[in-house]
Amino acid sequence: MATASTTSTPRNRISARIGGIAESATLAVDAKAKALKAAGRPVIGFGAGEPDFPTPPAIVAAAQAACADPKNHRYTPAAGLPELREAIAAKTKRDSGFDVAASQVLVTNGGKQAVYQAFATIIDPGDEVILPAPYWTTYPEAISLAGGVPVKIVTGPDADYLPSVEQLEAARTPRTKALLWCSPSNPTGSVASRELTEAVGRWAAENDVWVITDEIYEHLVYDGAEAASVPVVVPEIADRTIVLNGVAKTYAMTGWRVGWMIGPADVIKAAGNLQSHLSSNVANVSQRAALEAVSGPLDAVAEMRKAFDRRRRTIVELLSAIPGVQCPTPRGAFYVYPAVGELLGKEIRGTVANTSVDLAALILEHAEVAVVPGEAFGTPGFFRLSYALGDDDLRTGVTRMGELLAEAK
Repeated sequence: MATASTTSTPRNRISARIGGIAESATLAVDAKAKALKAAGRPVIGFGAGEPDFPTPPAIVAAAQAACADPKNHRYTPAAGLPELREAIAAKTKRDSGFDVAASQVLVTNGGKQAVYQAFATIIDPGDEVILPAPYWTTYPEAISLAGGVPVKIVTGPDADYLPSVEQLEAARTPRTKALLWCSPSNPTGSVASRELTEAVGRWAAENDVWVITDEIYEHLVYDGAEAASVPVVVPEIADRTIVLNGVAKTYAMTGWRVGWMIGPADVIKAAGNLQSHLSSNVANVSQRAALEAVSGPLDAVAEMRKAFDRRRRTIVELLSAIPGVQCPTPRGAFYVYPAVGELLGKEIRGTVANTSVDLAALILEHAEVAVVPGEAFGTPGFFRLSYALGDDDLRTGVTRMGELLAEAK
């Protein structure tokens, strides 16, 4: 009687595609900070990009009312509530000047799903996506999951972390399919000028390159900066542009998980087909809350922006006073991205940190402050700190960190 072979090659338990995904560094740092805090340590976290304000009351009230309405206990179309898609189209026209139809809007489970679906919809295996660094940690992973190849171009503080058209052209090859554009930027807080936005859009149009533009920080700009939208500044690129956005940052709704993607009708239809199998519709109550948010006034947003602006100026001042730290002044979002390269290789409390990962670990251990190292964003030698936390914690945390780093020798 034949017996089964015991010498067959073992199969991987996790697929190569999923096994190659890196954990979100920002969420990992935030989770570690919260775990240490729960254990009784006075950790102050600058990791997650999450406003510390509550969601505005009118939005919460709309959600409470939605819970009691049985129509919200059922599925909606996978692409989202028709009235929400209409409202997002109207809000987009109001806020950025981009005139789109509701059929060009797809409501997603947060901005991350919009990012993933944008790449999955237009990228084929081997297609290249130009990715200016520093970049948000999810972008390269989403590109790779779609079978694409991230092509990193590094920018630095001298250029306000913004790429030039010459850099984009140098990175372009026959396999270039798209450019990822993010302004205001996560992680740097940089805001591209209208002139640069126009130059980039024209370059993309002339070279048949898609633009995937993340505009989720559009309302968080300071010092007279303008969040110019690529398809508005360069209308001829609109048919090859996907706009990503959501309610998370503008309305302090990170936990509600409502984002969207806007694009040509055929792209949105295809992405909707994907979503119908991937997750179906966003939770109805969250959609009703988002409808109230995008249809209502921006008064609460203005108040939050005022607080962020105050914290922005404070954190830049405090970081710039630390020997070995250079901190450009951001004009958007709620992040700073200081250079800490001068501190690498120096001894602090008996330990030599040779990378910004090592230095971040040392700061967490000895100063009980959590920051995200630049390796997570494609540029070692930097930190990202979110100033979307209370004024007292911000000042205490940076002061603690500064006292520790002053010991470097």
